[in-house]
Amino acid sequence: MANNELPDWRQYMATLGDADQVLALLADPNDPFARQEAHRLLFLSLASGFLSTFVDLDAPDFVPLVNNHFNSVGANPDFIYAYTQIDGAGSYRLSGFRGDGLFLLFDFAAGGLGVTDILGPSVGVLDADTLTIAADGSFEVLLSTELPAGHEGDWFMLDPRASTINVRQAAYDWGAGNEARLAIERIDRTSAHHRPDAAETARRLALLADYPRRYGSFALGYDKGQRERDLVNKLEHDDWAERGGLVGQHYYQGIFQLQPGEAMIIETALPERVRYWNIQLNDRLWNSIDWFNHQSSLNGGQAVLDEDGLFRAVISVEDPGVPNWLDPAGRSEGSLMLRWTEASSGPEPALRVVPLVELRRQLPTSTPVITAEMRDKALRERRRSAQLRRRW
Repeated sequence: MANNELPDWRQYMATLGDADQVLALLADPNDPFARQEAHRLLFLSLASGFLSTFVDLDAPDFVPLVNNHFNSVGANPDFIYAYTQIDGAGSYRLSGFRGDGLFLLFDFAAGGLGVTDILGPSVGVLDADTLTIAADGSFEVLLSTELPAGHEGDWFMLDPRASTINVRQAAYDWGAGNEARLAIERIDRTSAHHRPDAAETARRLALLADYPRRYGSFALGYDKGQRERDLVNKLEHDDWAERGGLVGQHYYQGIFQLQPGEAMIIETALPERVRYWNIQLNDRLWNSIDWFNHQSSLNGGQAVLDEDGLFRAVISVEDPGVPNWLDPAGRSEGSLMLRWTEASSGPEPALRVVPLVELRRQLPTSTPVITAEMRDKALRERRRSAQLRRRW
């Protein structure tokens, strides 16, 4: 391609300008606050998208596409995420240190949310706890489509359709212990890094310029789909394994919508066996509500169970003075999601909206009272522990 045929700056900007068409997906496209929040999401996608734009399949590197700063598409507050692209027909050495998290999972998918990806299904999951972990916490595993003759050590059969690896490490106790450390290298080719030429650079920049439109459509389409399925103050069971979610999870999701003076009680039994679970609130653009500064999520280590063994939480704009308050940060509506991971069953939570003044009568009499001072202390501890995590 000749230099005069390559896009110029104005052409990239024109493509970026088309991203505003996603605002039509908003519940109220004329709401000025929602429009600015959507613009914020578009800027965010451009920033996070750059991390996946120039990936080299021969020299992969794990990057964080979502975290509390790149907060979008329902990022799980308990997870540290990482992502890279691979060639499913290649061979790779994956190594590192397990860390002290609840689990460390590598999800291999035939697609992804990166700039050069298209969505695709999960085609394999590697649990670090199935590997040989040395006394110092280190591990090494070969990823390839076939087991090489004479190979000694851990091996994971790579599906040739795999194009991305999505890493999730979970923790109930934020900031405690060590996070995982990871490295990946391709071993069936030389280690030389290939610099893209002008045409390839232009191709990738064009995809990056179009990424806010694609990403915004995916994010805002989540809320639009829930509205169309009439999930206001209701839950549906979903399996996100075909669209970037983790295989083996039960997801319950829906929209919460409260009038002034109302609260929502969420009540559920727990599975007999469950490796991990959480519940979280998101805004109407599918951004997780700021979990650093608000108790907008709870996990199996943070939640307080009632004497009957049930989990009950309360969504309300005002602090209801209960341990399991899910704080929507001033929002009267948004979305909620509960996950059961590797569970013996998937209990469906029950939702009911009650007047806030009657809340205590609707909860067990043994429900503790959380004072303003106790809440402030808990939030300060939450903020400190969240900051202590290695997020990138």
